[in-house]
Amino acid sequence: MPLVLILGSHVAGSRVGGTLASLALAQSPMKIDPVHVPTTLLGRHPGWGPPGGGPVSPELFAGMLEGIAANGLFALVDGVLTDYFASAEQVQIAARAIDAVKSANPKAIILVDPVLGDAPGGLYVGQGVADALGEYLVPRADFLTPNLWELGYLTQTSPKDLQQIHHAATALGRPSLISSVERDGEIGGLLVDGTRAWLSTHPKSVAPPKGTGDLMATMFLAHLIDHKAAPQAMALALAGVSYVVDRAADWRAPELPMVAAGYEAWRAEPLALTEVS
Repeated sequence: MPLVLILGSHVAGSRVGGTLASLALAQSPMKIDPVHVPTTLLGRHPGWGPPGGGPVSPELFAGMLEGIAANGLFALVDGVLTDYFASAEQVQIAARAIDAVKSANPKAIILVDPVLGDAPGGLYVGQGVADALGEYLVPRADFLTPNLWELGYLTQTSPKDLQQIHHAATALGRPSLISSVERDGEIGGLLVDGTRAWLSTHPKSVAPPKGTGDLMATMFLAHLIDHKAAPQAMALALAGVSYVVDRAADWRAPELPMVAAGYEAWRAEPLALTEVS
C-alpha cells in the first residue's frame, strides 16, 4: 500500500490543503494511505472570513515528525506533499524531514506545492515563509506545482503567454506543473520539463470553490506514484479536478464535494494533451 506524507494545513470545515489531500488520497484507486502532519489548525478557509484556530508551533510540528520517524514510517513513504506553511521554522523542519525520507527511501517523490499567494491579492504568507520556501524546499522538489502568480513570484517575472510561462518555469530547475493557465477561454495546466512542455485545459468555471490547486497537486502526485508519465499524470489530475468542480456547480456546493464526487473523479477520462513549443 503506498503512503504519502502530507505537510500542510488542517482546515476542519473546508475542503482545502492537507485536509483535502487526505480525503482525496484515501479515495484513490491506488489505495494510498495519507499521513498528515498539520502546519496550522483552522476552522474554515480564510476566504470565508476569520477562520478560527491558528498555527502549529514549530516544536509541535517537529515533534509529530519525530514520532512518525521513530515508528520507521519514513522508509515506507512513497511521496511527500507539501502545502501551506505558517512559519519559516516549519519550512526548515520540513526540509530536514524530506532529507530523512529521501535517505530512507531514495525513490520517494517529493512534490512541493509552493503555497505563496494568488492573483489579484498577491502574497498571503509571511515574507519569511516565502523566502524559506525558495531557499529550502524548491531545491529539494522532484516536482513543483505553483499557480501562475506563484511562478512569477518565484522567478521574479510576469509570464503571460505560453512561451513566457515555459521560459519562467524552466528557470526553476525542476519539472513544474503550472496551474491557472488560461487559453482560448479554458483553464488548466502547463507541465514544463526542460525544453519540453505540455498543455491540458478544461472549461473554466465561473466561481469554483477554493482548493482546486490543492486537489490538482494531490492527484498529480498520486498518478506519479502509480508510475504514470508526468504528462499523463497531469491530464488525469486535471480531469479529476474538472469533474469535482463541475459537480460542485451542479450541486451548488460551497466546498469541493470530495467525498461525494471522489470515486468518479479518480476515474475520469484524461484530458487531451498538446505538446507546445
